[in-house]
Amino acid sequence: MAIAKAERLMNLALCLLGTRRPLSKRELRDSIEAYVEASRPERGAAGNDDSFNRMFERDKDDLRELGLVIETVENLDGEVGYLARRDSNRLPPITLDAEEAAALGLAAKVWQQARLAGAASGALQKLRAAGLPEDVDPYEAHGALEPRIPVHEAAFEPLMLACRDRRPVVFDYRKASAAHPEPRHVEPWALECWRGHWYLAGFDRDRGAERVFRLSRITGRVRSRGTGFTVPVPDVVTVRETVASWAGEIADRSALIRLRSGSGYPLRAKATAVRELGNGWDELEIPYGHGLDAWLVEFGPDAVVVEPAELRADVVDRLRAVAKG
Repeated sequence: MAIAKAERLMNLALCLLGTRRPLSKRELRDSIEAYVEASRPERGAAGNDDSFNRMFERDKDDLRELGLVIETVENLDGEVGYLARRDSNRLPPITLDAEEAAALGLAAKVWQQARLAGAASGALQKLRAAGLPEDVDPYEAHGALEPRIPVHEAAFEPLMLACRDRRPVVFDYRKASAAHPEPRHVEPWALECWRGHWYLAGFDRDRGAERVFRLSRITGRVRSRGTGFTVPVPDVVTVRETVASWAGEIADRSALIRLRSGSGYPLRAKATAVRELGNGWDELEIPYGHGLDAWLVEFGPDAVVVEPAELRADVVDRLRAVAKG
């Protein structure tokens, strides 16, 4: 079955690449033996047409996932045709030195434990075909390094595809200060990883403003909702700054935190000053930005906010929400 499908995809790709004009579904069906077999009159013409249409749509999507650019063209009679222009499916000559190849190899290794592992491997294979020297092994130049970006959230893949395809989504989201999740209608812009956590930046339609969502707080399934965005997607640098701000990476003031001795090492790494108080406690000055309250909650009874008062109140509200379940 796998060989038959691979042969069918190859034949479809050759037809689309070899034509000088768009080919209709009917022409493609008559040109490829597997489609002819699928259309034989065994269960009625309508049923066979449906079987062929489903097979063709799956094959077309598979080729696009493999990187083939397939154009859809409508002629004067309103009939839809398909073709893959050679100039749109040809990579320019690529010359990479050993350091550049090593950087690409490390980038691909990052995703080996994530859902993008296949795409990363396929990208390297395409670079090989486009001229990456055979004697350069991008995986071995810095073999001692083992970078990893863990992706455990089920929401990652559907959100990644929604960002790529510019498709609005809806999902249930539980804020750190809330006991129960609420539905959110979002136009997804980009996914960013900060301090080992994945965040989605996008436009929240219900609130009419940009928002950042931590993927680990998304519950249930991510569903697509229609097509088209209502607001323009900002520049990628702006998106990263937004995620950094919401994730607590941008701080404009300091907070005074009392921390139990021998605990909270991530907090200690961020501290600008540490003083021993005795009796098993230390006092830390921590850069204070949006998201610090959510981070402090993770340390439970080992961390106590001394000031500012609004940060202390936010942490208390989050702890109460957790206690309520």
